[in-house]
Amino acid sequence: MPDLYPAYRNLFATGELAERAGKAVDCLADCAVCARQCHADRRSDEPKSYCRTGRRASVSSFFPHHGEENCLRGRRGSGTIFFSHCNLRCVFCQNYDLSWLGEGREVDAHQLAAMMLQLEAHGCHNINFVTPSHVVPQILEALVIAAGGGLRLPIVYNTGGYDSLESLRLLDGVVDIYMPDFKFWDAAVGRRMANAANYGEVACHAVQEMHRQVGDLVFDEHGLARRGLLVRHLVMPGGLAGTRQVMRFLAREISPDTFVNIMPQYRPEGQASRYPEIDRAVTMAEWREALDVAREEGLRRFDAR
Repeated sequence: MPDLYPAYRNLFATGELAERAGKAVDCLADCAVCARQCHADRRSDEPKSYCRTGRRASVSSFFPHHGEENCLRGRRGSGTIFFSHCNLRCVFCQNYDLSWLGEGREVDAHQLAAMMLQLEAHGCHNINFVTPSHVVPQILEALVIAAGGGLRLPIVYNTGGYDSLESLRLLDGVVDIYMPDFKFWDAAVGRRMANAANYGEVACHAVQEMHRQVGDLVFDEHGLARRGLLVRHLVMPGGLAGTRQVMRFLAREISPDTFVNIMPQYRPEGQASRYPEIDRAVTMAEWREALDVAREEGLRRFDAR
């Protein structure tokens, strides 16, 4: 692999990684870290921010994950770190206890760095930050410490897609693999399902910036993802996610070689029972139709599962 991989090693060597971490932490005073742009002061332990996260990140769990895409999990697992809380309010969230209720414990930068190094020592193929949009500053300051401790694994940014361009630009040259969700296209659906009417617009800009940074997904000789963009799209009951519009955008505005995981595993979780239109599982016919739509719109690279 080229010397630029993993990308953050070069930024660490020049001192720029520490500079970016400092800039990101300063942003917590008037927070616009994610697309919610709530401008709360998150330097306290009891912030009035939308994500309910203060100066320290909260982690629910970290472990070698063998349920991710094949190109991430390999044989030894993807080193996932699940952050608590979220900047979205998806009413059907399958991690409701984490994202809505905040299950987890607060950690400082040294503790978060130690998790990364422990996952590397376990043999994981990458460090996979799950729901990271609201804790970019905390991730960056911990990554400085982990890189100083010898961390050399690629970084996976596993996000709901509701990311600010300012934070993504701080991650340019830091993240090796971007893995955003593209949940919804329609503004009314975004408002009703995630309290984010501008979700589709934000996700479009975020995915464009991610692709600008890392390009299409590339693999090593073992079939492991090494750098690039991987988009997840959860098929929703009754076509609620706007699959055709999402796939058309990816094929025409990003790349026909965008690697996409079209996921069939939707089931009613969280508060979904309160919303009749999503109070059922997706059928296999709906999933197959979504795959057909993606191909019709010009995409050609899909997760093999």
